[in-house]
Amino acid sequence: MKRRDLLKGTMAAGVWATLPWKPVTAETDSIPVAFVVSDRAVVIDFAGPWEVFQDVTIPGRTTPAFTPYTVAEHPDPIRATGGMRIVPDYTFATAPAPKIVVIPAQRGVTEPLLNWIRSTAKTTDLTMSVCVGANVLAQTGLLSGKAATTHHDSYQMMALQFPDVQVKRGVRFVVDGNVASSGGLSSGIDLALHVVERYYGREVAQKTAFYMEYQGQGWLDPTNNEIYNTERVSTADHPLCPVCGMEVDPKTDQHVDYEGKTYVFCTIAHKKQFELSPAKFAK
Repeated sequence: MKRRDLLKGTMAAGVWATLPWKPVTAETDSIPVAFVVSDRAVVIDFAGPWEVFQDVTIPGRTTPAFTPYTVAEHPDPIRATGGMRIVPDYTFATAPAPKIVVIPAQRGVTEPLLNWIRSTAKTTDLTMSVCVGANVLAQTGLLSGKAATTHHDSYQMMALQFPDVQVKRGVRFVVDGNVASSGGLSSGIDLALHVVERYYGREVAQKTAFYMEYQGQGWLDPTNNEIYNTERVSTADHPLCPVCGMEVDPKTDQHVDYEGKTYVFCTIAHKKQFELSPAKFAK
């Protein structure tokens, strides 16, 4: 059996066989979807899945299939990436109970935000992250001992920061029990379409993708991301940050010489992290 076929079979078992929720049949059922946001939330991480959930239509149905809303620690507007201004619909104290929680990549992560995710996860059907929102999800402890994925530039960093998480490379998304994670940016659309399929069936999900003019097939085959499965090698012309694996400008002054080799870093924070444990990252 080829490696791709083996992985595909393994992912199918993990993704399709273990999800706890049941298909929706009642006319009155509308699935509440909470998008938890804070400073520098990445726009496509939440806008992609939001578009999927809002575009789902069921023939003969007058109520929405999903009800998406934003939740934040405070009611004050936040600034997403690119300067987008978002006024949250609810705070953690006022938000209705969600059945799905979506966690985009973001910087304003606080203990109240993590506690809210932990608390809601007790009653949600699914708590899902997009891109490096997986780091937020991992900080809650909900990924402990489970499989997950993230943006391809963050595989290494996530594995180092959360050694109890089984980081999966080269996949569009991973679902493990009642938590899920998707790869970078557009991968959140695939995970959202997969969630639609779980609730309403493949035909509804396909019609949603068709309406969106979304031709990606990652939601049908989560292993359809193997281009990112090959670990890149750092070279003098194209150096990679030894902490996170991200490509770095070779002309940057953020570098460290260690055991006869020069290491270049994407941020000062990663340079300092390397200096604390150079042997770990150099290896």
